[in-house]
Amino acid sequence: MTTVSKTYEYAVRDKGGKIVKGRIEANNEGAVANRLRTMGMAPISVTEVSSTGLSKEISIPGFSDRIGLKDISILARQLATMINSGLSLIRALSILAEQTENKALARVVAQVRTDVETGSSLSAALGKHPLVFPLLMINMVKAGEVGGFLDQVLLSVANNFEAEVKLRSKIKSAMTYPVMVFTMAILATTAMLLFIVPVFKTMFEGLGGELPLPTQILVMLSAAMKIVAPVMIVVGVVFAFWWSKHKADDAVRIRLDPLKLKVPIFGPLFQKVAVSRFTRNFGTMIHAGVPILQALDIVGETSGNYVIEKAAKDVRESVRSGQSLSGPLSQHAVFPPMVVQMMAVGEDTGALDTMLEKISEFYDQEVEATTEALTSLIEPLMIAVVGLIVGSMIIAMYMPIFKVFDLIA
Repeated sequence: MTTVSKTYEYAVRDKGGKIVKGRIEANNEGAVANRLRTMGMAPISVTEVSSTGLSKEISIPGFSDRIGLKDISILARQLATMINSGLSLIRALSILAEQTENKALARVVAQVRTDVETGSSLSAALGKHPLVFPLLMINMVKAGEVGGFLDQVLLSVANNFEAEVKLRSKIKSAMTYPVMVFTMAILATTAMLLFIVPVFKTMFEGLGGELPLPTQILVMLSAAMKIVAPVMIVVGVVFAFWWSKHKADDAVRIRLDPLKLKVPIFGPLFQKVAVSRFTRNFGTMIHAGVPILQALDIVGETSGNYVIEKAAKDVRESVRSGQSLSGPLSQHAVFPPMVVQMMAVGEDTGALDTMLEKISEFYDQEVEATTEALTSLIEPLMIAVVGLIVGSMIIAMYMPIFKVFDLIA
């Protein structure tokens, strides 16, 4: 008699005291609990996942197959927990391939396990999937394999990526409101010009007489919008396609990234985000034992800004020639004096990784404070701008009504 395996959702507490959730396939709840205990985790709850038609997983192309940084951070933490618990690397990868909720990532983990089984190192196996696993993770895993502290490195990777996810969510939450309001304002204005103004124009023409100047301008904009709107849609689609293909090109980044840092209001925010990302990644890699020249190559690329990347290259050349780390940074305005001085102190005391961690924590707090301040500033401004635009259009449309009785007479 064949036993049908079922899918269970579980919540466990790892050795660090953190609660980890996931899914796993097994014959019954007891088998799930036993497997989790062999992984060194304390089960909190195990629940069978219903397989009725209403609860079946819906796969949406382009969305369900997406592998995000949060997925990678969870994978790294679970892998570190299992290795620290004494499981072999192949056994840990097999379990992750079965229980990882993201199906696309589960398939990649299965391929990584196969490569490791055939004799490849974990870093080499991860390196075969550069679009899934960041370069920072691959090099840190390599350092952990050489130094014999792979579990600690994976925990550092998980902490680093979790901090990055948190940073991105802060920025996204700050930008969501103004972007949505701006988009709604554009859509409302376009709809009024295309559909409402022509109705008023026909009504006014039937009455005869001369329209007020604001109404004439609005009518002209409405006529122009019928030509401009299709062109804007085509240009927008073409630009979006081009941008998705070329936004990472050096030719684009060389021109765009310096401008980001000079944009009014948002420029300081972009600078703080780039400095936070640079110092956090640099400190994490040095703490993991990655050679400093190799770390500088990687952190420049992962900073997300070409200005920071160029500075990292200058620092690398300085270190290669036997000079200090902090010296070249002082020549780049993107790094505030505090950052340069703290790195110099860390370099002199031999605690550079600790100092870099403190800098990244400080700038994470600065990013949070800046995003909150920007949100408080932008919300009333956007409401005022939208009200001004829509209100002006309504006034311009209703101005001729004041002359209706004169035109009828």
